[in-house]
Amino acid sequence: MQPFQQRVIDERSELDQKIKALDAFTHGEIYKTLPPPEKADMAAQLHTMRTYSYLLASRIARFTSP
Repeated sequence: MQPFQQRVIDERSELDQKIKALDAFTHGEIYKTLPPPEKADMAAQLHTMRTYSYLLASRIARFTSP
């Protein structure tokens, strides 16, 4: 595996941890108290992060398959 490929794998792993943390936050009590524009931005951020993770997974699949 090339060093850049390992960096992509590491990046996805770190991103997925952030996705889990943000997702958990959006189900918590503090989130409920936030103004609607803040909630909308967080929802958009979470959606974008998930899309980015999907794209990284697609790249990883290409360089880990024969």
